Amino acid sequence: MCAGAGEAGESLLKELTALINLMLSGNVNEAVIDILYGANLCALRKKDGGIRPIAVGSTYRRIAAKICCAFYREALANKFQPLQLGFGSKGGCEAAVHALSTYLNSNKGEVILKVDIKNAFNSVNRDTLLTEAQNEIPKIYSFLYQCYRHPSKLLYQENLLESAVGCQQGDPLGPVIFSLAINPIIRQLNSKFNVWYLDDGTLGGDVDTVLKDLTFLKNKLSSIGLQLNLSKCEIYLPRMTDRQTTIAKFNSIAPNIQITENNSLLLLGSPIFDESFPEFIEQKIQNFNDVSERLFKINMHSAFTLIRYCCFGPKFTYSLRSSHLWKYPQLLEKVDQIIRNTLSSILNVALDDRAWQQATLPIRLGGLGVRKISSISLPAFLSSVHGTETLTRNILSSSLVDVEVPCLSDALIAWKMACPNTDLPDNLSSQRQWDVPLCSATRNNLINSSSSTAERARLLAVGEWESGLWLQALPSSTVGTMMDDASFRLATCLRLGAPCVAPHRCHCGEAVGGLGHHGLSCCRSAGRISRHASINDIIRRALVTAGVPAVLEPSGLVRDDGKRPDGMTLVPWKVGRPLVWDATCVDTLAPSHVLSSAGCAGAAAAAAETLKRRKYSNLIGNYSFEPFGVETLGSWGPSARHLFKEISRRLIDTLRDQRAGSFFAQRISIAIQRGNAASLLGTFPDDSDVEEYFDA
Repeated sequence: MCAGAGEAGESLLKELTALINLMLSGNVNEAVIDILYGANLCALRKKDGGIRPIAVGSTYRRIAAKICCAFYREALANKFQPLQLGFGSKGGCEAAVHALSTYLNSNKGEVILKVDIKNAFNSVNRDTLLTEAQNEIPKIYSFLYQCYRHPSKLLYQENLLESAVGCQQGDPLGPVIFSLAINPIIRQLNSKFNVWYLDDGTLGGDVDTVLKDLTFLKNKLSSIGLQLNLSKCEIYLPRMTDRQTTIAKFNSIAPNIQITENNSLLLLGSPIFDESFPEFIEQKIQNFNDVSERLFKINMHSAFTLIRYCCFGPKFTYSLRSSHLWKYPQLLEKVDQIIRNTLSSILNVALDDRAWQQATLPIRLGGLGVRKISSISLPAFLSSVHGTETLTRNILSSSLVDVEVPCLSDALIAWKMACPNTDLPDNLSSQRQWDVPLCSATRNNLINSSSSTAERARLLAVGEWESGLWLQALPSSTVGTMMDDASFRLATCLRLGAPCVAPHRCHCGEAVGGLGHHGLSCCRSAGRISRHASINDIIRRALVTAGVPAVLEPSGLVRDDGKRPDGMTLVPWKVGRPLVWDATCVDTLAPSHVLSSAGCAGAAAAAAETLKRRKYSNLIGNYSFEPFGVETLGSWGPSARHLFKEISRRLIDTLRDQRAGSFFAQRISIAIQRGNAASLLGTFPDDSDVEEYFDA
């Protein structure tokens, strides 16, 4: 079955390659052009209430366009920079903001003009687009000509629209050909500061020069079908002695142009001056509050995934990288409190200061990966400034000789004070390398200040790579990776050491504390059997998928006490011997393991694997025996890691998917957490016996 799937994939790839080559050569049959190069429209509302029509084109066209972008990226980036940063410029937005901050900090006292083009992508003349494409990117001209020589067929709900001007918003090549169309115009501007991100331009210099450039833009853009949106254009006048006269001059060209002050100047969505930070943060808080209300309406696992990948930190990262918000921790802590309250409410977990501190660490260091804004602000700024240093210098080369982004020296001093015994990162543009020493210091502080052996063992265990895999799995009910609310909440509590149950007495008669740890090692644990069965089934299915037939509880293989191993392959695994495995999950915090677990992460699993090897010593000569030892808090033993790597390698070779091993590991991690949840819930008494079991 696997071989058949691989052959089908190769056949599909050949057909796709042939179709892409046909499209790139411009030889697609005329009968299918409207379908292949048309698109469905998605209407998105702009901030000002307008509508932004996004064209969702066919997958084949998008693939072909992305191939073209990759081919021309470097060449066009060199052509566009340093004026146009909308295509091929890594960190282009951040470089533009750093450059403007530096320019304004130079005390030149010159005017700043932000220009906005009305409905730019949908209005630019197609003749101009195609002419520039033919001159600058001739190898894909035939493809673009077929796409845009006739009116595009766009479908919105049941309405068929024809578009004869502009490039489709949603076409991966849209930014390329739009930038090519306006590039000859913006290169004729004379302002000292001249930066564009697609249709958003920022000019700076003396008043007369900027005024002439504004007039030039107004006339020249109209020749290619574009118009300035004068009501959205903005001017910033720093320390102008004749302010009213300057405003009147700009109004004569752009009536009702907006006047921007220090507390409202933004560039590409990022604040420039300190005075604008409070209002900017308050707006972010309002947006986060609106998002938070919606998260309560969905599955807990899904809500957490959105928080980690989409909301809060990810939404704030660009602003942190491009501005010096790190200098105002009191403002950022307001946002952190929103994140803390939202996470606590959605997970239904009481996060004290230590639990919150751990939760905001990266998953690889034992946290939940929901980062505090205040903790990532400094690494984000430092990595951005260093990563865009060359581009920032090129932008300012015509106006400034000595360039240093404002607050960079202060940021370096602040980082060195936080990490006094740490050298600067090898890669100064890596945010992770700036961030790791800060996170490691926080984790070490948590471990060193542990109040008990059990807490230290927990912190060491959850810091292992495999312990956090369940947090990295994307929730999907279809493939079985979505955890129910109860399991996800209890797994989170165990990881953070937060109370998860009310103190009560277990069925076995032992007292269960608020942390619920007794349920993990109880002799009547309700989750042990289901967890054991799930792990073995996942291993067997992974082996079968990798082309190695396997069975569970093979007959004929018994140890001295009559018990059988958990599984065996039906074909040789190594050196002509079949693989035999036996899985076990031991409690990290059990009284018999907690001391060793507090000394070394994974010690309990390693000891369990050693015991398994002794018990199945009679099989080792004829079989390749591998125990698969894991712990309740997620750590794996050395044999489990070894077997996982081997199975993962074979899965990747068979499926030709580099993620196959990660998916395999995530399933095991989720099975462990589901078993933990069942064990904790299994300590609760029946409804009729509640009063008898709960402590007074």
